[in-house]
Amino acid sequence: MIDLFAAVIVDWIFGDPHWFPHPVIYIGKLISYLEKRGRKFCRKNGTLKAFGGLIVLVVGAVSFLVPFAVLMLLGKHMVLYHIVNVFIMWTTISAKCLAVEAKKVYYSLKEENIEDARLKLSYIVGRDTSNLNSEEIIRADVETVAENTSDGVIAPLIYAAVLGAPFAMLYKGINTMDSMLGYMNEKYRYIGFFPAKIDDLFNFIPARITGLLMCISSFMINGSPMKALKIMIRDRKNHKSPNCAYPEAAAAGALGVQLGGTNVYFGEIVYKPTIGDKLTTLNFEHIKHCIDLMYFTEIFMVILIGIILIVLNLSYI
Repeated sequence: MIDLFAAVIVDWIFGDPHWFPHPVIYIGKLISYLEKRGRKFCRKNGTLKAFGGLIVLVVGAVSFLVPFAVLMLLGKHMVLYHIVNVFIMWTTISAKCLAVEAKKVYYSLKEENIEDARLKLSYIVGRDTSNLNSEEIIRADVETVAENTSDGVIAPLIYAAVLGAPFAMLYKGINTMDSMLGYMNEKYRYIGFFPAKIDDLFNFIPARITGLLMCISSFMINGSPMKALKIMIRDRKNHKSPNCAYPEAAAAGALGVQLGGTNVYFGEIVYKPTIGDKLTTLNFEHIKHCIDLMYFTEIFMVILIGIILIVLNLSYI
């Protein structure tokens, strides 16, 4: 628990420095290499789909075994072991990075520089941002923060707490595969099938826990936990993903805004149902409120993990 708490604090302080050789960079390079190999040698959709399954196995194995082997080698050197353990868990958590990147969009909109806001947003979303108006930019930014509260914050904390740092890195590898390959359009429909399905499986429980904690945390941003919970339950299926609507709907309910709707991904129009009620019109301050919601949700998750571990330890006494 101390290592996990330390990892959260390190993330709050340092985030993901641009100069830092982050493990996800190398996981991404491995995924890109395997994708190129697959597209070169697989000429049929069926074989390309099967190769996507192979990518899952290779990336998952590498993501888990490398940190597992390192920690095993350091098992007799406890100080160094805990330092590396904290380091591994830190690299799987992305709260500050998410906040920093989302705020870049916020500041561009605040300065009424919509072109820069579109550019900054394009770095963190998969949709086409070139023609978005200010409200659509805000919606995309809020959706990204809400969804990644589960993917980039709560899920790694859960896997690190329950199964250890190597499993948290395994999750990070799976989530990176999904973010690079898991699009249901013509280009990625086959090679991204298994990466997307495995990511859905690994996020099934974390997404629901995230949604509930976001509802609970909503009072910290002057939202109503009961209203947020009502929206989450009502709109939890208003997304093609079986998981994304939980944190997005909880955030929409907490903020009193409407999310979802039509987007363009890689030139293809993707129609999505709306999430939440449009009680207020989206404005750039909602980005800050959603970032605050993310941090409070993370804090409640850490507290919950601590309580569970204390209760479990007491039960053994």
